[in-house]
Amino acid sequence: MSEKACCHGPGYATPLDALKSGPREKLLYTVTIQPNLDEPHGDYLSTIDVDPESPTYSQVVHRTFSNRKGNELHHSGWNACSSCYYVDENAKSVPKRNRLILPALNSDFIYVLDVATDPRKPEIVKVIDGEVLKKHNVTAPHTTHCLANGNVMISVMGDAEGNAKGEFILFDSEFNCVGTWTKGDRKALCGYDFWYQPYYDVMVSTEWGAPNKFRRGWKNEDLDDMTQYGCRLNFYKWSTQTLYQTVDLGVEGTTPLEVRFLHDPKRPDGYVGCALYAKVFYFKKRADSDEFDVKKVIDIPNKLVDTGSGTASEMGGMISDIIISLDDRFLYVNCWMHGDVRQYDISIPDQPKLVSRVWLGGAICSDLPNVIVKEDKELTERPPPCIIKGRRLEGGPQMMQLSLDGKRLYVSSSLYSPWDKQFYPKMASKGGHVVLIDVDMVNGGMTLNKDFLVDFGKEPYGPSLPHEMRYPGGDCTSDIWLAKDS
Repeated sequence: MSEKACCHGPGYATPLDALKSGPREKLLYTVTIQPNLDEPHGDYLSTIDVDPESPTYSQVVHRTFSNRKGNELHHSGWNACSSCYYVDENAKSVPKRNRLILPALNSDFIYVLDVATDPRKPEIVKVIDGEVLKKHNVTAPHTTHCLANGNVMISVMGDAEGNAKGEFILFDSEFNCVGTWTKGDRKALCGYDFWYQPYYDVMVSTEWGAPNKFRRGWKNEDLDDMTQYGCRLNFYKWSTQTLYQTVDLGVEGTTPLEVRFLHDPKRPDGYVGCALYAKVFYFKKRADSDEFDVKKVIDIPNKLVDTGSGTASEMGGMISDIIISLDDRFLYVNCWMHGDVRQYDISIPDQPKLVSRVWLGGAICSDLPNVIVKEDKELTERPPPCIIKGRRLEGGPQMMQLSLDGKRLYVSSSLYSPWDKQFYPKMASKGGHVVLIDVDMVNGGMTLNKDFLVDFGKEPYGPSLPHEMRYPGGDCTSDIWLAKDS
């Protein structure tokens, strides 16, 4: 990359620049799922006003409907981010962060939204039919990341028949399909999330499972075939697009989902949250090779719970999201089933220290009459329900988004609507929510903000379920930084 630059692209030069100089968020784009599959407006993108000086603070001010049933919008990503910040002096154009990309897990459609013309009212400008992916023998698109060359890459989890497949699909800057990304004969068994760190010529990906399995809800017997459910980290050589190392995390590492390198582009290490049994693993590149060492650093114990059947069984915490502050000091972890959000000090990266916890509902609340906790290795009493502005929060803490300055953590409640209906049927029928946690960035610590609540039980076409969240100018989970000399 040339040291000279005619100008710069979107985002920020460094993660610390974003933390120190980035503006306070005013809008929060939130992927919102319609659990009523007969409702023709379908899933949508909610624009939430998060400007405390605004008269519509903590309200949905716009909805961009997909107008298609059965999509299951899930995650989102940008056409350009901080990885496009440095622009070569010979570049013909300067990238702009003006398109938000919304893949649909169930329909395999991909929606491209214009967020620049009117940021408060995004508009769908292109719809990519699911057949486009099937022509390349891939389905269930998930994570979207922009690349420095102008392309957009989306991870996928299935083949055209819905069996497990770990792959990535590429689109050019006009959202024409380029094809699949992985080269060579070695392929990942399953797919889900990914993150790249070009300074070390590496990309890491994770694994959920086969669309044929997870789309119908969770079944314990799905783990009988671990070619169709994930338990592995996959490391690729970025320059050659080849898979060179797969690390089996074992039973404890079943369903490794969200993965993050530390934000500093010259750091060779990161974390992955493993959902089912609530473990976090730390990975770090060896000094003398391209191989990575991986070890468990957070172990949240199962609880022995009778949920009303008369028989107690192990309940894992279900870590479905992790997020790292831009100064690489704090790691945030959710437990969707147990009901808490945790803040860890990661100043010593392989020895996370629990600093704070906030309870946001969950499946063991003290007011649930049919639930009996037989054994809990952490708590001496069940947590109370969380009530904000008179509303009892149904479900548990799910996706998180941290403000650039690290002082505000937004938390949604929906994991994936078939699983919501299975584990939290009241949330699926009453609607989910987005709440806000205030964070002490100096000493550590979190406090639930009782003045902020976005209630999705009162939506125009019935209760809905909020999932992933983004800021128009980028955030802690969408932006990847490149070392200037990479």
